[in-house]
Amino acid sequence: MKAGIKKYLVGGAVRDALIGRTVTERDWVVVGSTQDEMVAAGYRPVGRDFPVFIDPETGEEHALARTERKSGRGYRGFVTDASPAVTLEEDLMRRDLTVNAMAQDEDGRIIDPYGGRADLEAKVLRHVSASFTEDPVRILRLARFHARYAPRGFTVAAETQALLKRMVEAGEADDLVPERVWKETERALMESDQPSVFFEDLEASGALARVMPEVAALRGVPQRADYHPEVDTLRHTLMAVDASVRHRFALPVRVSALLHDLGKAATPVSEWPSHRMHEERGLPLVAAFCERLRVPNPCRELALAVTRDHLNVHRARELRPATLLALLDRLGAFRKSGEGFEQALQSCLCDARGRLGLEDCEYPAVDYLRRAREVALTIQAGEVMRDGFQGPAISEQIKLRREQALKRWKQSDPTVQDGSAT
Repeated sequence: MKAGIKKYLVGGAVRDALIGRTVTERDWVVVGSTQDEMVAAGYRPVGRDFPVFIDPETGEEHALARTERKSGRGYRGFVTDASPAVTLEEDLMRRDLTVNAMAQDEDGRIIDPYGGRADLEAKVLRHVSASFTEDPVRILRLARFHARYAPRGFTVAAETQALLKRMVEAGEADDLVPERVWKETERALMESDQPSVFFEDLEASGALARVMPEVAALRGVPQRADYHPEVDTLRHTLMAVDASVRHRFALPVRVSALLHDLGKAATPVSEWPSHRMHEERGLPLVAAFCERLRVPNPCRELALAVTRDHLNVHRARELRPATLLALLDRLGAFRKSGEGFEQALQSCLCDARGRLGLEDCEYPAVDYLRRAREVALTIQAGEVMRDGFQGPAISEQIKLRREQALKRWKQSDPTVQDGSAT
């Protein structure tokens, strides 16, 4: 770069290097340059809303130093100034948290105008300035960031918590578009070891009720203490979500763990702490959640299946052969890959282990249903057709023979009935 132009490593790369966390990507800020000069130097422009360029050699992002001024509601209501006169300190001031507002020059020197290093050492997440309130997506980002670093002991500063509440009260959370809510939620579920913190932070600020009212409604809904020592349904739900991460299950399993008990919020108060028919009551709530937030179809389909049948999975060993076969079919046990079936079992395992003091409980329903699937699959269409059955009679005969096979198996290998989680 020509004289007078300087570039600085910024944000997460600086922060993570200081705490000994693996740096996965490096972003740079360029001070004193223009868009034309960056293009002339061989950088490829990619920014839509502000000047961002890709280094052709490293593939790393380089953004011109900029300031932002609020010009309307929502996260796109900004006027940006990326002139060569913008200083590094001005650029860092517009960032969200002090620990993300540090830079490192090409000689390795740390530039820290807003106390990020001290907050990093104290394990405190604190907003840089009042301009934090100008972008409602930061409500979600801070919750996701906290979920990532909470296992390291990080907390959110009291003044930042108060600021988040004021943002929600002012209606900023109402401007969050569904795609952004889902994207941040997906990242929280997949990139942190304790995603429950994400939802707890949103609840504390009041944002959870605005962006996920179905989930927020679970707080304070009691369950039977003999099945659920944690009692509170939201607490159970978030424990199930954390269990899905602990077991490293795929995204659809984590989403279904989050949504499987939404129907308990629809139980009449007069029936508490029992929740009869919460599966049926939950189905339209799951569908509404997934439609509003544009949740991907694999997540939606599994969440609906688990919501509908998680109690049947829990009591699988009590089911009669015909009922057991129907359950296997609904869960996709006879589809070619069997992936949906396995994921449904994984989600139900998380439900069982998302309970206080039962985080590592035995859960025999998984192996039982796997074995039942194997028994049922010993009956195939080829065998039925060789016996002379044709047309619709083939599927009818397969069903009959599978029921009979399951009945013989249950009689020859009886299993103690299970009283499981609800």
